[in-house]
Amino acid sequence: MSKRTIIPIGPYHALQEEPEFFKLHVEDETVVHLDIELGYNHRGIEKLSESKTFEETIFLVERICGICSTSHPIACVQAVEDAGCINVPERALFIRSAVGELERIHSHLLWLGLAGHFIGFNTIWMWAWRFREDVLNILELISGNRNHYGMMKPGGVRRDINRTDIPAVRKLLDGLQDPIKMFRDAVIQDPLIHARTKDVGILTREMAIAYGALGPTARASGYDIDVRRDHPHAAYAMLDFDVVTCENGDVFDKVVVRILEMFESIRIIQQCLDQLEKVGGPIDSNPKFVPAGEGIGHYEAPRGEVFHYIRSDGSNRPIRHKVRAPSFMNVPTNRETVLGATVADATIILAAVDPCYCCTERMAVAVDSHCGERLLDSRDLIRLSCEKTDRLMAQTGLCGPSLPNY
Repeated sequence: MSKRTIIPIGPYHALQEEPEFFKLHVEDETVVHLDIELGYNHRGIEKLSESKTFEETIFLVERICGICSTSHPIACVQAVEDAGCINVPERALFIRSAVGELERIHSHLLWLGLAGHFIGFNTIWMWAWRFREDVLNILELISGNRNHYGMMKPGGVRRDINRTDIPAVRKLLDGLQDPIKMFRDAVIQDPLIHARTKDVGILTREMAIAYGALGPTARASGYDIDVRRDHPHAAYAMLDFDVVTCENGDVFDKVVVRILEMFESIRIIQQCLDQLEKVGGPIDSNPKFVPAGEGIGHYEAPRGEVFHYIRSDGSNRPIRHKVRAPSFMNVPTNRETVLGATVADATIILAAVDPCYCCTERMAVAVDSHCGERLLDSRDLIRLSCEKTDRLMAQTGLCGPSLPNY
């Protein structure tokens, strides 16, 4: 009988740009089980938000993830707008979608380069990151920043896209078409990529649904979901685009979905630029306050739906802010996709969901750093959360289901 061995990947590992812990249980070279530990990055974003004004909160959530530094702000401002019934000018909606799609291209190129690096195809890595620079140049042109663009605010956007800059943006976008076609053709034709990605790390449609997978991870398995189409926000209801899906759910299809999505993103941005040349008007409705209430906002981030919940008591600060990022749903699917794979394939399978570990922060236990005494565990956190919900419901006169006793 083969001896079972545990191979640890993390919490700090050269493969991972952020700390998370994967324990591969292997027999010979075959993975038979996977333990996943999330939550090594706890920065208290949700709690910090309660001490910030609604304006300041947008800058805070930008720091949840550098690669999704406009996805979280879009979802957050939509939650604030939902809570306060705040209208957004049409021009601002097109700017939101344009910036969001630029970020999608930037994110997919970054992942494509890393995926090439993980399988030893460093030419793809270097070329993908070379053309990612062009996307960052566009973002710098229209926002002043290559990351953390600072464009979103409740009621609109902070900066307009000047008509004089649109020709330069179009030129840079047109220059991306051929490189993305090159990556598409390389994936379709290269036998090395086929050997390392086809029939590797398969996530079936049924398992994608069972795990609640999101974004390209779900769409590569034939699960046809996309918040931009299913729950239109920003300017997406006014734009024409296709949702890209594949059927096999392997690493190869996850690559294909992301590459084809970049073509759709360029198409969306071009439509936004067309409208910005036609549509004038303000970019901000300048809301003065957010009344008491609660709201939700979600956005189709590069990895899937990012969700924000905001509760207001009528002051200038949220009294509750909840964030759920797509990686929190997608990373657990690795428990299925890595089973039966070789150790050599495990790295690209774990990377295929394009994980963003800093988005998955959760606290499981609080310990006194001086004596090591456990102060709070997960059950205590649930109890405190339920007690706060009871207080809020009592204050607002709402009724709800009885809460569990902890």
